[in-house]
Amino acid sequence: MKTPDLDRERSEQKLTLPAFLKAYNQDLPPQFPQVTAPQLRQFKKTFPALFKEDSSWSLDQHRKKVMDWLPLHLNSLSENK
Repeated sequence: MKTPDLDRERSEQKLTLPAFLKAYNQDLPPQFPQVTAPQLRQFKKTFPALFKEDSSWSLDQHRKKVMDWLPLHLNSLSENK
């Protein structure tokens, strides 16, 4: 009998924004910037197609995309100052 893949279940779990924020920042390598709730709201506005089915977040679907987007977003904010 196959044992459940707990890591996969955790990654695919549907999360609220505060729960995703906590899960995203948990165990994040030090070289990656931590994300904030306002940044996640901006990400959601920037990529509405990722939230068509519902407004929930998942590590599986969103974490890598946020990791790629966040440094570019931070750079554009600092350039606009």
